[in-house]
Amino acid sequence: MTSDKTGIHHKYKKAIKYIISILLSVVFLYFAFKNVDVKDVFNYISNASPLWIVIFVVVNLFAHFVRAVRWKVILHSVKADTSIKNLFGAIMVGYGVNCVVPRLGEVSRAVILGKWENLSRSSMLGAVIVERVIDIIFLALAVVASAILWSENLYDKFPWLKATVYLSFVLMAFVIVFFYMMIKFREKFYGVIINLIGKISGNIAHKAAHIFEMLTLGFGSLKGKKNYLFTIVLSVAIMLLYALNSYVGFYSIGLENIKPVSFEMGWIVMSISAIGVVIPTPGGTGSYHVLATSALVVLFGFNHDISLAYAVLTHGVSYLLFIFSSLLVYFVIDKQHDNFFKVAENELDEI
Repeated sequence: MTSDKTGIHHKYKKAIKYIISILLSVVFLYFAFKNVDVKDVFNYISNASPLWIVIFVVVNLFAHFVRAVRWKVILHSVKADTSIKNLFGAIMVGYGVNCVVPRLGEVSRAVILGKWENLSRSSMLGAVIVERVIDIIFLALAVVASAILWSENLYDKFPWLKATVYLSFVLMAFVIVFFYMMIKFREKFYGVIINLIGKISGNIAHKAAHIFEMLTLGFGSLKGKKNYLFTIVLSVAIMLLYALNSYVGFYSIGLENIKPVSFEMGWIVMSISAIGVVIPTPGGTGSYHVLATSALVVLFGFNHDISLAYAVLTHGVSYLLFIFSSLLVYFVIDKQHDNFFKVAENELDEI
């Protein structure tokens, strides 16, 4: 009876989280489409350049291939011969799942790669957390670079941006120091933290122990100065490719016919709109549209309709690409698709 109640509680918890993410998307989409001529928006999209859309897709895929290479570097000490094909496939599955259920994609790609490469899920989840920490650090650096690139004061246009950057750096500094101490003094750290939590709740202590194990394995996997250097170089390359994707998107929708566009503009739009992807909405739906549109309107003076058309087109193409790629990997490449989705959900409950 108790297990039945626990199961029902988990189902309600999952449902509430999913409903909240959907509601967030709806709210963001409302603000994105508010006071916009929807007919004009879709007219712009219908006249988009097929050639530039193909280029957009190619750059997008290459950016995620580089991400797969970086993941291989991070996992070098765990398994040096990890297959790039499996890494890339797992990443695309993860993005596809994120388009439906926010954050479950990160767990899904760790679970599916662990299965393909015969590696522990804990070590894979730890490596994914390492990646996310690195991504947030470089996103904050990208925003700082945008403030330098923009001729005016970027923070005057987006007042909340400065606080976001400062908070990100403070949190990242804390996280880095915390993880360093956790790895260096593993046994003492584990004993003190878990014992303290155990006095409050045995269930929470169990989850904390699971997370502790994942983090230790994840951060312990990135070893050696050479691998640190490769990780930094590849992280910069990923950000540059994301910026290039934003820049290619300008030509897809025809922004260059209104006023000159540049790679620097692509970088700025990328760094601001990427914050929208961090918000827990399915595939960044709504939050990405608001921020990408705002950047084009407020900073570069494009009209709202074509700016929103840019956001809808670039997000829509990426969304469909992720869904199609994940289904292709899941049903064609993964010959043993044995309900990894349920395993991923269970792992997410443990975190």
